[in-house]
Order: sequence, then C-alpha cells, then structure tokens
Amino acid sequence: MTKIKLKVNNKSVEVDVDPSTPVLWVLRDHLNLIGTKYGCGVGSCGACTIHLNGRSLKSCQLPVSAVGIQEITTIEGLSENGDHPVQKAWLDVDVAQCGYCQTGQIMAAVSLLKSKPNPTDEDIDTFMTGNICRCGTYLRIKEAIKKAAKSSNK
Repeated sequence: MTKIKLKVNNKSVEVDVDPSTPVLWVLRDHLNLIGTKYGCGVGSCGACTIHLNGRSLKSCQLPVSAVGIQEITTIEGLSENGDHPVQKAWLDVDVAQCGYCQTGQIMAAVSLLKSKPNPTDEDIDTFMTGNICRCGTYLRIKEAIKKAAKSSNK
C-alpha cells in the first residue's frame, strides 16, 4: 500500500492503496463516491466514465498511480445541485430507464459539449459510441445532448 494524493471534485484527498488499483475502485471503495458505476471492468461500456482534467475517460482501466495531480471530476462533482445543463436536460427529456449507465453517459456528454458546443447527430453518435445503454435510450440521450447544447449556448 502507498499513500497517494489526489484532487477529486476540487478537494485534495489522500488514499492508502495499491498503486495499481483502478481509479474506479478508489472512488467507490475509498472515497465513497458511488455515482461512478462498475459495468464491465474492461473499458467497453462507459458506466465508469469520469473526467480527468476535463477529458472523459473510463476509470476502470486507469491505475490510480497514473493520475498524479490531475483533476478528477465525478458525477458528484459536476454540479452541487444537479443543475448542470446536461443533468437538467437529462431530466427534462426523461432519458433514464434503468439509469445504471446514465452517470457515465452524462459525463461523456459534458465532455462532448466542451469540445463541440453545437454537435451534429454524427458528432454525438461518434463521441458517445463508447458508452453503452442496455435499455436503448440512445434517441433520448441524443435529444438531451441537443437540448443541453441549446441551453448552454444562450
């Protein structure tokens, strides 16, 4: 075990873990940030998507030792009151069915809108490909992303 300092959701934290521990398990098991979900464990489904320095990535494949002083943002750190434009759009469009993948979907969508504030359908399809929704709410996800883009551009 090694003491590792991290910056998570704008807070400095220290964890005593094996350096090879995936960030997903540090967040869930050591910091009790359970919004980041375990889906497949191999980086294919996107349920574990977080932001590292504002860029979305899958936390199940990222060893905590690779993070260093980079800023980790989880769904809990996206907004204090669930009022981020993407979160609001998700509720307005009623995207979630079972809801399990939605935190990863939201984190990916936020990253997409940072890089492409007015994404086309093709942009959305391409960027969101790494996030799987077993319930098949892809049309509502796309609608919510477009709605968030419009509200963010006002």
